[in-house]
Amino acid sequence: MARNILFDIIAPFYDLAAKPREADGRLEFLKLPSDGLMFEAGGGTGRIALGFVPYIDVVVLGDLSFNMLQRAKLKPALHVLQHRVESLPFKDQTFDRILVVDAFHHFNDQEKAISELLRVLKHGGRLVIEEPNIESFAVKLIAIGERLLQMDSHILPAEKVQAICSRWNFPVTVHKEKHTVLIMVDKEQSQHHV
Repeated sequence: MARNILFDIIAPFYDLAAKPREADGRLEFLKLPSDGLMFEAGGGTGRIALGFVPYIDVVVLGDLSFNMLQRAKLKPALHVLQHRVESLPFKDQTFDRILVVDAFHHFNDQEKAISELLRVLKHGGRLVIEEPNIESFAVKLIAIGERLLQMDSHILPAEKVQAICSRWNFPVTVHKEKHTVLIMVDKEQSQHHV
């Protein structure tokens, strides 16, 4: 089953099953509060993005699922856009912060997605990818469940995501928690171009 079709089906129930999380625990990883623009790629119904509205000037939410975005439009202060992360409709260096929460493993071409996310990230900005920690037994069970649902997802070990992100020669930091990993890429001000 195509990923976006499954998410279109579960959209009306998604916020009931996946409660919003407090932004406070992730502010330091995103280097917030800050001025500027933040983009959440694969943000679904906006349950995560909404928590960051008080900490940055503008929050843009993107997703491929039309029905998920219809739910996101009901939340105040989010700018919502349907897109494929592998071909973002933004100019180079648009965003000061970019966040991907529990969506990277759903992207069709993960390397192209990183390339696009870094292209639209400003120099001096930060990309944070939060993914399930495949080293966790519970996450391994989730991965099996997603395969059974034919979601075609690819939960990679943190080191593999780090290696993909490192191809652009920007500093990459990994923070592991029991069931989650955060991969942070700092797009330095100077010499590198994506």
